[in-house]
Amino acid sequence: MNDPFTDIPKVLPIVPIRNKVLLPGGALRLQIVSRNTVQLIQKIYRSAENKESKYIIGCVPIQPPSYNKSESKETNNSSTVPFTLTRNVNRNSTPKKTIEETFNQATQPSDLHEIGCAAKIVKLERTVNGFTVVVEGVVRIRVNRYVLEKPYLEAEVAVLPDPFVPKDDRELQELVISLKSTGRELLVILQNLKLPTPVLAQLQKVIENVSAGALVDLLISTIESTYEERLQILDAHDLKSRMSIAIGLLAKQINMFKVSQKIHSTVSKKHREFYLRQQLNAIKEELGERDDSSNEDDDVTDLTKRIKEAGLSPEADKAAQRELKRLKRMHSTQAEYQVVRTYLEWLSEIPWSKSTTDIYDINKSRQQLEDDHYSLESVKKRVLEYLAVLKLKEDLKGPILCLLGPPGVGKTSLGKSIASALGRKFHRISLGGIRDEAEIRGHRRTYIGAMPGLIAQGLRRVGVNNPVFLLDEIDKVGHLSNHGDPSAALLEVLDPEQNNTFNDHYLNVPLDLSKILFIATANHVDTIPAPLLDRMELITVPGYTFDEKVNIAQRHLLPKQITNHGLSLGDIKLSDEVLLKIASGYTREAGVRNLEREIASVCRAKAVEYANAKDKGELDSYNGEITMEEIENILGVTKFDNEVAERIAKPGVVTGLAWTASGSGGILFIEATQMAGKGNLQLTGRLGEVIKESAKIALSWVREHAFHLGITTSKTESTFFFERDVHIHFPAGAVGKDGPSAGIALTTALVSLFTHRIVPPTTAMTGEITLRGQVLPVGGIKEKIISAHRAGIKKVILPTRNRKDVEGDVPVNVKNEINFVYANNIFDVLQGSFEGEKIWTGSAPVVEFESRL
Repeated sequence: MNDPFTDIPKVLPIVPIRNKVLLPGGALRLQIVSRNTVQLIQKIYRSAENKESKYIIGCVPIQPPSYNKSESKETNNSSTVPFTLTRNVNRNSTPKKTIEETFNQATQPSDLHEIGCAAKIVKLERTVNGFTVVVEGVVRIRVNRYVLEKPYLEAEVAVLPDPFVPKDDRELQELVISLKSTGRELLVILQNLKLPTPVLAQLQKVIENVSAGALVDLLISTIESTYEERLQILDAHDLKSRMSIAIGLLAKQINMFKVSQKIHSTVSKKHREFYLRQQLNAIKEELGERDDSSNEDDDVTDLTKRIKEAGLSPEADKAAQRELKRLKRMHSTQAEYQVVRTYLEWLSEIPWSKSTTDIYDINKSRQQLEDDHYSLESVKKRVLEYLAVLKLKEDLKGPILCLLGPPGVGKTSLGKSIASALGRKFHRISLGGIRDEAEIRGHRRTYIGAMPGLIAQGLRRVGVNNPVFLLDEIDKVGHLSNHGDPSAALLEVLDPEQNNTFNDHYLNVPLDLSKILFIATANHVDTIPAPLLDRMELITVPGYTFDEKVNIAQRHLLPKQITNHGLSLGDIKLSDEVLLKIASGYTREAGVRNLEREIASVCRAKAVEYANAKDKGELDSYNGEITMEEIENILGVTKFDNEVAERIAKPGVVTGLAWTASGSGGILFIEATQMAGKGNLQLTGRLGEVIKESAKIALSWVREHAFHLGITTSKTESTFFFERDVHIHFPAGAVGKDGPSAGIALTTALVSLFTHRIVPPTTAMTGEITLRGQVLPVGGIKEKIISAHRAGIKKVILPTRNRKDVEGDVPVNVKNEINFVYANNIFDVLQGSFEGEKIWTGSAPVVEFESRL
C-alpha cells in the first residue's frame, strides 16, 4: 500500500484550515482569503502546466483548546481504546462555517495540529477576495518540522498510510465485521429517509468493497460529528483505535436517527418540519450545498418575522401564511420561488398598521401656511377647516380636495405645505399620460414583471398608512382604451365610502385607503370625467395678480435665486417697481414660473459683476441695487406692453375686461363701425363661436329697441338696419378670443355707434346678456378688476350678481379707487356707460322692458 504514495514530496506547502477536518478519501471546499496562503495558491494558479491535480498540499487543522493531545497520543498507542471524548466546552463551542476558511496570516505553526492530510487540488477558481479551492484527501501525514513560515508555510512531513489488516488477527477482524455491520444498519436507516437511489447504491458499494481504514474515513465524512470527534479519527493511525472510535460514533448517529423516527410520529407537524430541515441542512452541508439552503432558510425566517411584525389585516395575514407554506416547499431555483418571495416582501412592506401622529395645532398650521404661501386665502381656509374638524372628531375620513388652477400657481407646493401642517408624510403621484388601468390597480401576478399599482407603491415608499397623496394632473389621465380605463379605476380610490377596501390586483387583499388625505390637482375642469369630479371637492386656485407676484418675488423667489447663485441676500436688491416691470413686461402667466426664470437671469448678470469685482479686489465699487434701466440691459426689450385705456373717445369704441386662459386679466377694446350695405354683420379679431353669438344677440337686441334708444324715428321703421352693414372688430387679431363675458360691451358699442354717444375711456365693463336684455354674471372678476385698475380705469360696470365677488376677493386699495356700477339689465348698463344721459325716447321704456321679463 506504499506505492500509491511514493510521489508525495517530503516537504509540502501547508494550508491551515478551521472548523473542519479533511480525511483521506473525503473532499472539502476551501475559501482562501489570508494574504500568505493566497500567495501560495496564486503561484499554483499561474503555473505554466496549469494542472491543479498535480499539486499536493498539506491540509492541517487548527488545534482546538478543548482537544487533549496527550490523551489522543495515548489512544493511538493502545491496542484497544474505548470510545471517549475529552471536551471542556459544549458541542457548539467551535462555530461552524458554511464554506471552509483558512487561518489568517497571524497563525503560528505552534497553533496547528500535528496530524494532517495530504490533498490534491481538484478545482481552483479565482474570487474577488482570493481563491476557492476544492481539495481531495489522499493520505494522513505527520508534520515533523516547519522549514518555512513566510511567505507561506512549508513543512517536512511523514506519510502515514493505513496499515495492512492481517487475517490472523481475530480481534481486528471482529472490528471490521462490526464496522461493516454498523455501516449496513446506517444504510437501512438512510433508505427509510428516502435518500436518492444513486447515493444509496454508491454507499453500499463502499461498505462492501473498500478497505477497513478507508471505510472508517468515508463513513465519518458522511455522518454528523463534532470537530473534536473528527480530529480523533484523524489522529487514530492505528486501525483498532480508529475502528473502535468510528463504531461508537456510528452507533450514536444511528441512535439519533431512531429517536428522530419516534419524534416524527409524536411531535407536531411544525416541529417535525423543523427537524427535517435541520437534517436536510446537515446533508447539504456535507455535499457542499449548505450556502444556498442557508440562504433559503434565512429568507423564509426573515419573511416570517417581517410579516409577523407588519401588523397585517386578517385577510392579508391569511394570504401571507398561505404563501409562506408554499415558499417553504420550494427550492430557490424554481421560477415560482422568486414570484412568491416578492409577493411576501410586498405584503410585509405595506404599512398596514403604521401611522404618524397628526398635529392639531391650528395656530401653528395657520402660521406655516402663511409663511409658505402668499394670498390663496380660500385654500388656507379650507385646510384649517379640515384640521379643526379632525381635531374635534379624530376619525374623519379624508376628503378628496381638488386644487383647480392654471400651471405655476403653486398647487403642488400647497400639497406639501398641507402635509407639513398636518405632520404627515407627503407623496406625489403623477397621473399625466397614464393609459393603463393596471398603473392604478396593479397587475395580476400571473403576468411576468407584475407589480402593484401606484397607490400601493406610494404606501410602501412613505411607510405609513395616513400620508398625504398628491394626485397630480388628474385632468390629464387617460380614458377608456385597450388597457382599461384608469380614470374609472380612480373612482374606488377617491370614494370615501369605498376606499377602505381598495383591491389592488397584485396584492389581491383589501387595502384600507380611508386614512389617506388625497389632494388632486388639475388645470381644467372640463376634461375631468363627471363621476370622478363628483367625488372631489373643487378648490379654485386663481392666477396671481401683479401685486401678488411682486410680494411672492420679494418673499420667496428673490431670496431663493440669490442663494442658488452663490450670493448673499444683501448682494442684490430689487425694488417693487423693478419687480413689477419684470412681472408685467417680461411675463404673461397666471403663475410665477417664468417670473422666477427672469429673476434668475437678473441674478446671473449680477453674479458676473460681483465675481469680476471680487477678482479685481474692487468689491467696494460693486452696486447690488438694480434700476429700471438695468433691467432692459439685462433682459432685453420688454416682451409685453401694458394695456392702457384708449384716451381718444370715439363713438362705437368701448373698453371691455377679459380673462385670459393663463389666469390673468386684461383690457379688451371693442370697435364698431357702420357703412352702406345690406344689413350684414361682419366680425373680425379671431373670435370664438361663443363671442360671435354674443355679437349677434347684441345686434338683435339693439334692432328690437331701436326706437326707444333714439336710433329710429318710429317703431315701424324697418329699413334702417337693412341699408347699412355693421363691422365689429377686436384688436390684437392674432390672439384668440372667446367666452361669455363681452355681451354688455358689444351692446354698448353698437348703441354708442348708432346714437353717436361717447363712452368715457376710463369706463370698462364685463358681463353677458340674454336676448331679452337681462345681464348675467361672469367669472374671473378679481383678475379683471386688478387689470382695469392697473390700466387706469375709474369706473367698472358689472352684473349685480357679481357684487359678492368684488366684496370678497378684490383688494381694499383697488376697491377704494374704482367706482363700481352694478346692473340688473342692459338699460342699467347703458345708463352707467353714458354717465346719466337720457338714452331713450317715449314713456318709461325701462318699465315696459321689465314687464316683458
